[in-house]
Amino acid sequence: MYELKIETHFDAAHSLTGYPGECARLHGHSFKVDVVIEGERLDKVGLVYDFKELKAKTRTLVDRFDHHHLNEVPPFDKITPTAENLAKYLYHELQKALSKANLESGIDVKKVSIWESSTACISYFKE
Repeated sequence: MYELKIETHFDAAHSLTGYPGECARLHGHSFKVDVVIEGERLDKVGLVYDFKELKAKTRTLVDRFDHHHLNEVPPFDKITPTAENLAKYLYHELQKALSKANLESGIDVKKVSIWESSTACISYFKE
């Protein structure tokens, strides 16, 4: 089994509705996003998946959030934009974006991690 990991980031503001502390107020982060995909088969070039393609697909998703107030961007206008909810959302959206590659080469999204700071992150994955 092979694992491929990319990192990207975006800057955004959010507030955590119902949170009993200062994070209930509007504040911002430089969110770091780690994406890990896995696969068993290599293509004819010898790649499990192209880094460049994964970066582009991930960038398309996070660009929707960059320099925005997350509480105003769907689906986070309806659910609280916690790092947990961001990780789950990106995981499922990447899985959809990679569905053709999944059928052709058997790759899957393994894990998406969201870092709110250099010392704190949450990961979403399915077993």
